[in-house]
Amino acid sequence: MLSYLQILILALIQGACELLPVSSSAHVIAAEKLMNLDPSSPEMTMLLVMLHTGTMFAVIVYFWKAWKRDYFASTGQTQWFAFQVLMATFCTGIVGFGLKVLIEKVFMRGVEHAEIENLFNNLPLIAGALATVGVLIIYAGIREDKQPRHSEIQPRHAVWIGIVQGLCLPFRGFSRSGSTISTGLILGLPKQKLEEFSFALAVVLTPPIIAMEAHRLIKAHTLSHDSMVHLFVPGLVGMVLSFVAGLLALKWLSRWLEGGRWKFFGFYCLVAAGGVLLIHFNKP
Repeated sequence: MLSYLQILILALIQGACELLPVSSSAHVIAAEKLMNLDPSSPEMTMLLVMLHTGTMFAVIVYFWKAWKRDYFASTGQTQWFAFQVLMATFCTGIVGFGLKVLIEKVFMRGVEHAEIENLFNNLPLIAGALATVGVLIIYAGIREDKQPRHSEIQPRHAVWIGIVQGLCLPFRGFSRSGSTISTGLILGLPKQKLEEFSFALAVVLTPPIIAMEAHRLIKAHTLSHDSMVHLFVPGLVGMVLSFVAGLLALKWLSRWLEGGRWKFFGFYCLVAAGGVLLIHFNKP
């Protein structure tokens, strides 16, 4: 049973890191390892998803005014925005599900109860994903246009962003926001619109992932009413804490993105990758 101190620590890490392009999942998993918890267990993956839910609500609160102004002011705007989001999400689903099948059926063939979540225990893989997204963020920060080449996100941009987002799903450490925003910067998209679009995709993606992890949790346990409460209450407490931390993190992200300091998140990811490897080699 998780203590509420552990939940507090994980929720603050999740809330602070989820909405920054530094991979909250990698940070939370590293913290779980230090607490001798199993990041691949159904309880911990479900807790992580519920912490993601807290930050999802932070995204909705933070961006709601901007979304109303830019995407919901007219029926035409709303339909165009919905089309772009659905197109990107469809590409994410195709790539993410394809990778899941490939990894479980090919690379994990012969492993008993092979599940993509088993990778969440692999700290060297997480470190590699962190380093990869760090390099991508640095490259995008160096390459970003002072004057964006495009004033609006077009379908081809949504497809590329959706594909890159799909690559993030199986690999903890490959930051979703870091990779999608970096892709948009490389494509020459305006920073504000790109930030709004990237986090709108996160809001759409979170509910099905919650449902999938809840199903996995229930399958792993014969759950009575009391045990359901026992497992879900810690996650609800964490949701509230990650919501508050997420709002603060979004303000930081917006300032750094607009201020041309995006690449510094990439340097941090490289340092964090080294930290994850240190944990791996120093844990008994």
